[in-house]
Amino acid sequence: MKLWDKGISIDKKIEQFTVGNDREIDLHIAKYDVQASLAHAKMLQSIGVLTTEELQQLEKGLQDLASQIENGTFTIDNQFEDVHSKIEFELTKTYGDVGKKIHTARSRNDQVLVALQLFYKAELINIKSKTKDFFETLLELSETYKKTLLPGYTHLQVAMPSSFGLWFSAYAEVLIDDVYVLDAALKTVDQNPLGSAAGYGSSFAIDRQLTTQLLEFSTLKYNVVAAQMSRGKSERTIALALGSLANTLARFAMDICLYMSQNFGFISFPDELTTGSSIMPHKKNPDVFELIRGKSNKIQALHHEMVLITNNLPSGYHRDYQLLKENMISAIMDIQDILEIFNYSIKQIDVKSIDLNDGKYQYLFTVDNINTLVENGMSFREAYQKIGGDVQNGTYKPDTSKEHTHIGSIGNLCLEEIKNKFPE
Repeated sequence: MKLWDKGISIDKKIEQFTVGNDREIDLHIAKYDVQASLAHAKMLQSIGVLTTEELQQLEKGLQDLASQIENGTFTIDNQFEDVHSKIEFELTKTYGDVGKKIHTARSRNDQVLVALQLFYKAELINIKSKTKDFFETLLELSETYKKTLLPGYTHLQVAMPSSFGLWFSAYAEVLIDDVYVLDAALKTVDQNPLGSAAGYGSSFAIDRQLTTQLLEFSTLKYNVVAAQMSRGKSERTIALALGSLANTLARFAMDICLYMSQNFGFISFPDELTTGSSIMPHKKNPDVFELIRGKSNKIQALHHEMVLITNNLPSGYHRDYQLLKENMISAIMDIQDILEIFNYSIKQIDVKSIDLNDGKYQYLFTVDNINTLVENGMSFREAYQKIGGDVQNGTYKPDTSKEHTHIGSIGNLCLEEIKNKFPE
């Protein structure tokens, strides 16, 4: 059951290699192929290719298939090459020649492309929503722990005073940058490619504005060659956006793994969220955050893969594009799972009270103490040398009374301003 079948049998080994696992992957986009097919059918009726009665039959058939997909009973058997051939077969089986008309003025190339664009658009919106949930959780934690001090580090050496409020809200605000990139990816895929057919348009007088409106794309990809060339470019852009978000999540997970260790001891989590050792009964391992880190780093590699598959391909369609789907869809699903489990877990964090009088933190306030000397009339260089000398000869005594009040500091987190920055 192939849309390109001309009655010539294909070698079974070749068929198995070229089809790959498209049947399983295509279940993710089945809903969107039905949606696009319905819009295409309405457009065909509007230009006189289908009668009103034929459109009604196709609408009924496509709605039945959409229900099957929704309730999980839709399958793609081995006799079918992909979801597109399966859907056309079902329409033809039920409505005869009417089902055969659904492919008029359309190619499998732009069928795949429009279904993927709709899938990408919907999932990017979901990812952005889950990112916002995580963002709001971090701001709530920041408000809760805004006065709980935390040692700040540079080069993994004790540096200056920080706070849990500053730490949580730092990652919250960095997520906004990731959403800017997600929005760019969303804008890239929010363009209707339907009507490009095999990449060079159609001699039918199709109405591409109508399908753009019906599918709720913001605009269309006007040039039909450009529409086909968006295959691969969309994936590279999405992979870049997912990698940006994954980078933030991986870094945050790494902080958590460090701060949970006994050498830091800044935070903990309920036993139910950690795992043990098969031989060391004292262990509380942060496996969930280690897997978040590992999965996020794997997602960051996706952009390189998308580039290598599509780099230097000439214009027009190429079967290489088939190889983009599996890992692209997998990454889209994984990033949402990561966001959900991260949000679920971080809400249960146990923030510890840290004794900053501990000897290892004695130099945490050197910069504050230099600044106090400057405020009392000493030049910065002299103040630096004074405190530096005290540190070297062991006479330094920290003054912990200095307050930080400027915008974005531990005493002025600007949480409302950060909240208002999140793109709607």
